[in-house]
Amino acid sequence: MSSLPTIAILGAGSMGGAILHGVVSSGRAGGVTVTNRTRAKAAALADLAGVTSIALEDEPAGNARAAASADVVLIGVKPAMVPDLLAEIGPHLRAGAIVVSLAAGVTIATFERILGPDAVVLRSMPNTPAVVGKAVTGLAAGTNAGADAVAAARGVFETVGTVLEVPEERIDALSTISGSGPAYVFLLIEELTKAAIGKGFAEDEARVLAEQTFIGAAALLAASGEDPAELRRRVTSPKGTTEKAIEVLQEARLDEVFARATDAALVRTKELAAGA
Repeated sequence: MSSLPTIAILGAGSMGGAILHGVVSSGRAGGVTVTNRTRAKAAALADLAGVTSIALEDEPAGNARAAASADVVLIGVKPAMVPDLLAEIGPHLRAGAIVVSLAAGVTIATFERILGPDAVVLRSMPNTPAVVGKAVTGLAAGTNAGADAVAAARGVFETVGTVLEVPEERIDALSTISGSGPAYVFLLIEELTKAAIGKGFAEDEARVLAEQTFIGAAALLAASGEDPAELRRRVTSPKGTTEKAIEVLQEARLDEVFARATDAALVRTKELAAGA
């Protein structure tokens, strides 16, 4: 596979750090510069192959230096910090540099307004399984992001999982499914674990039963290529025990529950974007 472009990650926290490790592990890194506020966080990344790690407490202008070194610049700071960071790095960006947002709720229009009308911007929404290389990342192109820019950004995020290209107006909705989705799965595992404990299993046994069932089912889904509804039907023998359990779950109208849950997340996403 071809080498990745040179990359800067400004704010290599949990998500930026996950992407950094994915890029390094891919063996395709063409040079990566990362920034963190503290020496301790910067030192933790300094030994990664091909990585230059900058502590802003030692080098206050480190974000500008990092941005100037890269063809793809990932913005990983908290959303409230984004405007000031963009104003800081804007004059130092290379011509044609691709700027990719990791910040929830910050629009492409905000990036383009601060960086200027010629800025090449994309907005991304990765999720936490990036830390194990199993992310789903939504990727939306800005006004000046052509096919080459999208391909370059896609290549970076594919080092930590799957990429789905969407128009920006669908990024917030995507965040309610894949962005928040791991929490939904963890909640289901929590509740199945409690059910197992209620059936007399010790907590460690209950965790094994619930967690490995989810892990195994996901692996089967991935390996089979089948629709999940079809796999469910195969497990659900007519007049059997699973059929009775599924009837109870369907009576709870899980379709409506998930619709309401994701609607609530979408409302809150828009509130946060508006500063509420």
